[in-house]
Amino acid sequence: MKLTFWGAASTVTGSMHHLEVDGNQYLLDCGLSQGQRKESDWKNRHLPYGGESIRAVVLSHAHIDHSGNLPTLVRNGFQGPIYSTPATVDLCDAMLRDTAYIQEKDAEFLNKRRNRHNNRKGGGEAANGPIEPLYTIEDAERTLPLFEAVPYYTPKHLDEHLSYECYDAGHILGSSTVMLHYHRNGKRIRLGFSGDLGRPHTPIIRDPDPMPPADYLILESTYGGKFHKSNTHVENKLADVIRRTSGRGGRIIVPAFAVGRTQQLVLLLHQLTGDGRVPDVPIFVDSPLAINVTEVFRKHVECFDAETRRYLLEGEDPFGFNRLQYVRDAGESKKLNDLRGPFVVISASGMCETGRILHHLRNNVEDPRNTVLITGFQAEHTLGRKLVEKWREVRIFGEPVTVRAEISSLDELSAHADQGELLAWLKPLATHLKKIFLVHGEPLQSQALAGLIRGQYGVETVVPAPGDSFVLD
Repeated sequence: MKLTFWGAASTVTGSMHHLEVDGNQYLLDCGLSQGQRKESDWKNRHLPYGGESIRAVVLSHAHIDHSGNLPTLVRNGFQGPIYSTPATVDLCDAMLRDTAYIQEKDAEFLNKRRNRHNNRKGGGEAANGPIEPLYTIEDAERTLPLFEAVPYYTPKHLDEHLSYECYDAGHILGSSTVMLHYHRNGKRIRLGFSGDLGRPHTPIIRDPDPMPPADYLILESTYGGKFHKSNTHVENKLADVIRRTSGRGGRIIVPAFAVGRTQQLVLLLHQLTGDGRVPDVPIFVDSPLAINVTEVFRKHVECFDAETRRYLLEGEDPFGFNRLQYVRDAGESKKLNDLRGPFVVISASGMCETGRILHHLRNNVEDPRNTVLITGFQAEHTLGRKLVEKWREVRIFGEPVTVRAEISSLDELSAHADQGELLAWLKPLATHLKKIFLVHGEPLQSQALAGLIRGQYGVETVVPAPGDSFVLD
């Protein structure tokens, strides 16, 4: 068994791990790389293998940095099955269509702007031709029939000697940790993959399951060097941001991942509004994807924790309280810019790289009355990271914009386990493990966690670089 790391190796996005077993090739995840635009675009377009060579994909969860490059894989010849949980299959049905639509619309927008620029300078279309989307809606439509739902705790054979079983990762709806089992001629290898590991007591979804014993483990390390604050702190901070911004007549612009983060925020706002802890201001979820995803949440109550189930049993809809308005139509989205008075807009994408949030930021970051509320991890070189780092000028749609709005962060809402939670989840596995591979983390975070694992558990721990290969025996 040979394991090669391509995406999310010494970085946070683009999860993609390549497994070769008895001449067959498999992928664990196939996500979009996000960050420096040109570099990420090149990585996303140039896969390190032909799609036709991959026998199957095992997908940990639906977030775009784990699933978002599957249509490119299909475009490059992949025709095999994509295995994941039922909730992940339903989420990807919405998310891959939406991502393809955004790819097409962003390319269209950029081409129009470039052509206007060239025409003003007296030239025609750029010599290197129009900007092409990474993939199209048609590519996404060709990808979706390849999905096959495999429920939690259900063994699935990938071939005669290789199978896997998945467990609840507690990260987002349908997220899974994966245990691969190889058994041939008396030889056994157990390879675990954490996907993105969630946190205990996260709103809406269940806590992460423990994983059975493994020989090798691929473990995420997004917050390998950090600790999160309590849920009470999160509620107080969110309420304070809304009160403070509303008091000066400003808008709260919230970039949020359409899957998981938006639903968490809506539930928190539902609770804060019900308790009278925030002003009675309109709240908009401006994301067709988030609307579709919320419908998937309502469909998969088997993934909910006890508190969220209790809401539903008592006839409450935590995703549709009376101060909340969902905005699907693009024209209605544009009208939000003409509204007066304070309000909250939650819109995708969470790292401010694509989608409607870019238009809201362009129209609002120059007004000091407003607040941009960052609600999750921001990868290096993304617009969201630049806002968190308090850059005074950023580029949106290629044009410079001065940042005068307040920038506030709510990292504590993260759905990723922190250092203590990662170590606690890992502890029961440590006595069996031969080696741990840390992925999905910036180098400082991964190295901090690696040092603690070696010191506390004595397990060999490596932080692979892109292209690094390891033979597992």
